[in-house]
Amino acid sequence: MTFHLENLTVRHLAARRDVAPALHGLDLVVAPGEQLALIGPSGAGKTTLLATLACAHRPDTGTFTVFGQEPWDLSQAARHRLRARLFLAPQTPPLPPRQRVVTSVLAARLPHMSLWQAFASLVKPGDPDAAHAALSRFGLGDKLYARVDRLSGGERQRCGLARLLLSSADAFLVDEPISALDPALAQHTLTTLQQEAASRNASFVCSLHQVEMARAHFPRLVGLRAGRIVFDAPREQVTDAMIAALYDNESVQPHPAQPNESPDRIAVGACF
Repeated sequence: MTFHLENLTVRHLAARRDVAPALHGLDLVVAPGEQLALIGPSGAGKTTLLATLACAHRPDTGTFTVFGQEPWDLSQAARHRLRARLFLAPQTPPLPPRQRVVTSVLAARLPHMSLWQAFASLVKPGDPDAAHAALSRFGLGDKLYARVDRLSGGERQRCGLARLLLSSADAFLVDEPISALDPALAQHTLTTLQQEAASRNASFVCSLHQVEMARAHFPRLVGLRAGRIVFDAPREQVTDAMIAALYDNESVQPHPAQPNESPDRIAVGACF
């Protein structure tokens, strides 16, 4: 299995012991090549769960394995190698604003570079053709040498996702990848990510506020509310009544992009 969570509880590092955990009593299994969407209201714990899967949050209690290994029982070096097999793409990628897009995209390969190679890549991008090909799949081929701070919000979002294509990850953990995109770009972006995951047989876990997009694109839906899994089922078994109950007293419309659940730490293979 790619991920196996059993009775997992996660608290944020700064949280008091009398505060409810961010995630509580989670049981979740994700197989290699499986694609699933996390849905639920704001503050449900979707971003925290993705960060936990990326080994950026250490669980408080329960069992957690990644590719059959318990990451927090490993040495720091071994955990670093494990994280290199995971790609965490935040909703708002923290791309250096004065950096060229080509350099930001090629940063996906940093976990596999020596320190010298990493410094050299900042001076002269090592493989601009690969960066251009990745950007082109998201309709950004003409932005290769643009500065990051000249990109729109949606372009920055897709630039961050282009990194994923250049990574060697066996699992994609993607947080709200279409929050800043129009419907046509959103469809294209999700399709591109799913095709890439399928071509690698990589697991793909994606959080979405757009419920109908989740139901249309993903064969498995996991509903989160208040840090607990409300349902975990094939999309054919997820009814409108289940969705209504999940979002009781909440709006199911897309929310503005805002990093309201940023992890305390970002995994090494992350989009940063």
